[in-house]
Formats: sequence, C-alpha cells, structure tokens
Amino acid sequence: MFKKILIANRGEIACRVIKTARAMGVSTVAVYSDADRHAVHVQLADQAVHIGPAPAAESYLVAEKILDACRETGAEAVHPGYGFLSERASFCELLEDNGIVFIGPKPRAIRAMGDKIESKLFAREAGVSIVPGHLGVVEDAETAVRIADEIGYPVMIKASAGGGGKGMRIAWNAAETREGFQSSANEARNSFGDDRIFIEKFIVNPRHIEIQVLADAHGNAIHLGERECSIQRRNQKVVEEAPSPFLDAATRAAMGAQAVALARAVDYQSAGTVEFIVDRDRNFYFLEMNTRLQVEHPVTELVTGIDLVEEMLRVAAGEKLRFAQEDIRLNGWAVESRIYAEDPFRGFLPSIGRLTRYRPPQEGASGEVTVRNDTGVREGSEISMYYDPMIAKLCTHAPDRATAIEAMGTALAAFEIEGIEHNIPFLAALMQHPRWREGRISTAFIAEEYPDGFERPAVPEATRRNAALIAISIEIARKARLDKHVDRLREHPGTTRREWVVRIDDDYYSVAVDPEAREGGQAAFRMSLDGETSRVMSAYRPGVSPWSGSIDGTAITAQVRPAREATLLFLDGLWLHARVMTPRIAELDRLMPVKLPPDTSRMLLCPMPGLVVSIAVAEGQAVKAGETLAVVEAMKMENILRAERDLTVASLKVRQGDSLAVDAVIMEFA
Repeated sequence: MFKKILIANRGEIACRVIKTARAMGVSTVAVYSDADRHAVHVQLADQAVHIGPAPAAESYLVAEKILDACRETGAEAVHPGYGFLSERASFCELLEDNGIVFIGPKPRAIRAMGDKIESKLFAREAGVSIVPGHLGVVEDAETAVRIADEIGYPVMIKASAGGGGKGMRIAWNAAETREGFQSSANEARNSFGDDRIFIEKFIVNPRHIEIQVLADAHGNAIHLGERECSIQRRNQKVVEEAPSPFLDAATRAAMGAQAVALARAVDYQSAGTVEFIVDRDRNFYFLEMNTRLQVEHPVTELVTGIDLVEEMLRVAAGEKLRFAQEDIRLNGWAVESRIYAEDPFRGFLPSIGRLTRYRPPQEGASGEVTVRNDTGVREGSEISMYYDPMIAKLCTHAPDRATAIEAMGTALAAFEIEGIEHNIPFLAALMQHPRWREGRISTAFIAEEYPDGFERPAVPEATRRNAALIAISIEIARKARLDKHVDRLREHPGTTRREWVVRIDDDYYSVAVDPEAREGGQAAFRMSLDGETSRVMSAYRPGVSPWSGSIDGTAITAQVRPAREATLLFLDGLWLHARVMTPRIAELDRLMPVKLPPDTSRMLLCPMPGLVVSIAVAEGQAVKAGETLAVVEAMKMENILRAERDLTVASLKVRQGDSLAVDAVIMEFA
C-alpha cells in the first residue's frame, strides 16, 4: 500500500479521500488555490501545496503544477477525485511517465470512455444500445442547427469532455440550438479546457439510472448495483438514491451485466460508473461511462457496506478485488441530497459569501437510521464564485425507502446554514412531494412539478398551528431565563401568562397556556389553540437552535432564528415568521400599515453574484419579450438574463467584465 498520496482536488471530495486514507494509515497531501488557502481540506491533510490563482484553469486544471506538488512532497500516487483532471488521459500519462501512480483507470480506458463522443462510438461497436444522434464534433452554431434539424427536436447539446451538468443544454428549436451551442462551448472551455460539442436526440421523460462497477488489474470486474439519479435540475443531479424504485430484477441484472461487459472490454481498472437512460418501458440506452468516482457514490457505500475510495487505493496498489459478484448484497435504502449554495426562490441562482452559521445534523447511527454528511466546509468557510456551489452531500440510510425519506426530512430540518442562500427549503419540500415518495419520477420531474420555478408552498394549517405552539414555548423559556438572571426593580408574581396571541406570518392565533410538571428535564405545557388542546414538551434553551421536542407525542424539530421582535422558525421545510404578543399588543399590531417593497419593475437586477460575460443590448434599443439582455457567469455556469416583456433600454449601468453583487442594477428601462 502507498505511504503517501496527493489529492488533486478540493472541497468535500478531497476531505472524503483524506478520511479513508487516514483510516488506512496513508499520509495525504492537499493542493490549494488562492481562494482555498484556508479551506477545510487544506487543514485536514498532512501536507498542503499552493498551486496558483483562484481560477481553476490556472490552478487545479494545470497538470504540471500537480506533478510539481508530487515531486515536492514525495507523493507516490494521485487521487483525482471528480471533475478537474479526473478524466484526462494526458494527466494520467504524465504521472505514469514520472513514476507516479494514478488512482483510477489506465489511459486507454479513459480515452475510450471518458470522452462522450468516443465512448458512444466504442459502445456502438461493442453492440451496446445508444441514443440516436450525431457523434462527430460540431464545429459551429450553424452546423449545430443543421444537425439538430436532421435529428429532430428536442436535442441535447453536450460538451464532449463535460460532466456535472456543465456544458449541457436542451434545445427545442433552431434559435435555442444556436444559443445553447455557444453557452455549452463556453462552459466546457472554462470548466474542462475542452470546447468540443456533440448533439444527440433528447429522450423525453427518461429516468437516469447508473451502475457502479469495480475492476482490478487481474481481470476481475463486478458491479455494486444501481443508483437512481433522476431528480435533476439543469442536467445537474440534485437527489440520488440506491437502489432504484423503478427497476425490476431482470432489468437490474441486464444493466449490471452490460456495465461489467463494457468495463471488461476496455480493460477497466478502479471504480467507475456506467450511466444509462431508461424509458418508461424499461428499455435502457448507454449514456456515458464516468471513469472516476461519482459525486453520489455514498449511497452505494451505504447499501453495500463497501468503501469505494479504499477499493480504488487497493486496486491502484496492485491488489486483487476482495469481493466476487456473489458477495454483493444490497441492504436497505439510501438517499442523498446535494446541499447547494443557491437561492431556490430566485431560479436556483448561485449564492456566495461566508457561512456565518453551519451546523449539520448529527452523523452516525440511531436505531435503524444512519445519517452521513460529506462536506468540505465548516462554520466561517467562504463559498467562492470560482467553483461548484455544492456545500455538502447529506445522506440517510434505513431499512426501506419510506423510512430513509422520512429520515432525510428530519435531517434537513436540523441542518442549519446562515450567511448565504441555500436549497434546503427546496429539498425539504421535495421530500414531502407525493410523486417523489411514490417513486414516479423522471429527469423532467423538477421542470414538470415546478414549471414556473420553485415558490414557497402554501403552509398547511397543521404546520401553522404547530409553529404557534413552538413559538410560545420559546417565549416562555426566554422569559423564564430573564426572571432567573435579571434583578427586578419591582415585585413580580413569577407566574406564566395564560393568554397569548401568536402571529404566524399574517395569521393570528389565540392560545391559552397551562404549565405542567417537568418530565425528564423537559418543560411541559397544555396549550389550547382556538379550542383545540395540545400537550407540548421541550428542553429548549434560549439562544440554542434547533428547537426539539414533541407535540401530542409526535417528535418535531424546528430551526430557530431571532428576528426583530419575532422569531423565525424553519418547520416542515418552510420558514415562518412568528411573533408572540399579549392580546392588547395583538389588537394594535392588526392596525399597523404594511410596508411595501420598492418598485424595481423598470430595472434589470443581477439575480446572483457573478461576472458580466456580455451585454446584448445598447442604450435606446427596443427589445421584445424573451430576447437576451445580458449573460452573467457564476460558479462556472452561464446565466442568460432575458426581457420579461417588450421594453426600451434607457441606460446601461455595467460593462462586460464587471463583477456584480446580487441585486446590482445592470440596466434601466424607459
């Protein structure tokens, strides 16, 4: 086994590899850019080497800098993680030529499978069913339109060297094909240093199911079952699970056998993933092979009990696989939610800044449920505009799918993040979605269920009532602390007020409170809300989040944030504004005027922090609804800002190349 390895990556995957290497007694070396100088993976590793400026093209994507870091530290092998250089055959060869082991497949397999065009040609020659399309490189936008017209819309425009949803666009007509070609090429160039594009038919409403394979240098190859990755947004996976609720035994066996056969055909060595799209009749088509570790690998580890990073290191060190196909058993169900730095209420646009609060749920096993959180940040970490916006991968494992989903909902409710916007409200709402719970999903799920974007769901009355009861228990705990620690200047009866009014958003609830004897260190109350009595118990301490307790015997977790004269509660995936008042104060509160937001209807505001790639209009120009106004890049993704209605540009406030904050004014309209 190696004595020292270098991880040619950053963030959570670098931390993930370090964790296994440390358990195996292998020393680790981290690399970092200017933006990652204080990153968690740098602090966790035994050594760390600076490799350049923040842009990945000047640091993490420069193979020679990785090689220099290996020479400087004496690292014997390199684990590439995913993204960056993980699927670049030339990087693998550079290491091998210098006596350094690449912890992954050999260059031949990377070339055959790592390139989307070449992999499809290889698969077709091997007799594998592939999606109809044009497998040559598309040279320009007009050629793309001609090919798309021949294939028939819709089409998928894809970067040959792409991955992680970067460099991918769906086009439904010629105009979208032209625009999508250029954006895909730009994203691919910035993310992978390779702007080759190809086009294939887009299969409507498919499921995205992939097979995890594992192979060694001695001719042994097995698969570890499948993962369902159909919950996607903009071709980026959001939620994954293992196994798939859709596959039957026959389809699972056929897909597994085909994946292993393909791995053997290219003499694959290491962990890899064969991805398929599956139609509603369970016909499956080869999509691509990822010659690396996948982001969603934890769900496979949870249901198989096999550490894939450890197996990668063992295979790279020349060992034989420790498992045969008959040894593989899928136990229980695992779900993974990707926690992103993005605002789900503003079209999932990226959010950057400092994590002023980062408190993930407790990891480990509790009864039949296991919680795992793979992350590369901690409280105080900076979310940069230069890299992928993923903060963490939250996973739950349980004996069955329903329990794993319930556990995920509970874990999301306890996951506290402040300082940036994040997608936990969306993930929490998704866990409650009946179609998701029933397993009736496809890659079009988010587009179909949220066609106008994700909006705050209507708050169920039960959630409002529970929020009112929780808010009162918090207020009583606060007043009890004041009674204990503040010297009063006048006599105080020391009793709890019985009559309260709670305002939840815009609704008012009258509540009568009767304290009961404490039980097991928890305060207990009988609360009557509009004539319906509930028993509330909690050991909540002021200033601590989350609130944990029970209402009528049902365990409940709610995040707590202070607000001006109120409390914010995150309950059932929703943020609620709660204000506890006396009846008289409530009477006056109802009379207060509502403050209206400022009018920004004649402005184009930057929806996220980012870089102005281009301005598509000029001052005085009349534009039609749907036309492009500007393009802003954030976290390696280009975002096209379009006119919402017919209008005339009055003035431009920014120029190409400007860095903008969220809500910065880009232009004003007449």
